[in-house]
Amino acid sequence: MCRWAAYRGDPLYLEELVSSPAHSLIEQSHCATRAKTATNGDGFGIAWYGDRPEPGRYRDILPAWSDCNLKSLARQIRSPLFLAHVRAATGGGTRRDNCHPFTHGTWSFMHNGQIAGFERLRRPMEALLDDELFNARGGTTDSELMFLLALQFGLREAPIAAMAEMIGVVEDLAGSVIGSILLRFTAAFSDGNTLYAIRYATDRKAPTLYASPVGAGYCLVSEPLNDDGDAWAEIPDGSAVTVGKNGIDVADFRPEKRGAARLQPVAVSA
Repeated sequence: MCRWAAYRGDPLYLEELVSSPAHSLIEQSHCATRAKTATNGDGFGIAWYGDRPEPGRYRDILPAWSDCNLKSLARQIRSPLFLAHVRAATGGGTRRDNCHPFTHGTWSFMHNGQIAGFERLRRPMEALLDDELFNARGGTTDSELMFLLALQFGLREAPIAAMAEMIGVVEDLAGSVIGSILLRFTAAFSDGNTLYAIRYATDRKAPTLYASPVGAGYCLVSEPLNDDGDAWAEIPDGSAVTVGKNGIDVADFRPEKRGAARLQPVAVSA
């Protein structure tokens, strides 16, 4: 399982989450304490928002603890909204295109979790994408494909609803193709203005998610960045989180089932 951290608020140096805390994201890359695997050494990535609508991004296949460029960038980049991720691969090779966060236009996305039997679901999931989004796919992970499907289902207009529809469609596909459903999904995503996160799993064993105020903003993380347990609130399984200019909101989350109507492939242009 992967580890990640995200922030939205007044501009903050990335190092405040990525490298400085006692249990920073870099520390978690080789010594995670609340995951099945303590080591997350299959690459890393950061995406941050600045003066332009599209996020900047830096990814590599090196373990986060061994990349001096990451520490240097984190010390110099100051941003009001950023996502950072260290990867423990459950599928897809160790290559830059498979490292999170993924981006498309103004959107960024990172994920911790998995779809059981993804190798059997990949082709029917890809068939639901239009040409633009299919051609935007650079890697081979289930995470990137779920992000693109959410864009297909209206992420730009209704972010939480699009994720609910995407997960509902994946569950319907798994039931139809495999005969069983196991999906674990703890993800953060943003359009550069609002930070969103979802914690959900079909077996009620979703990867962990915590929230805490940090400075004049809020931080969402896979596991606390320090030993101050009282500062970190665990987000319950089956939750959608929204962090905006008015603070943080946590609401119930469940997939939206559309049945067979949403399982038809998108028509491909000639």
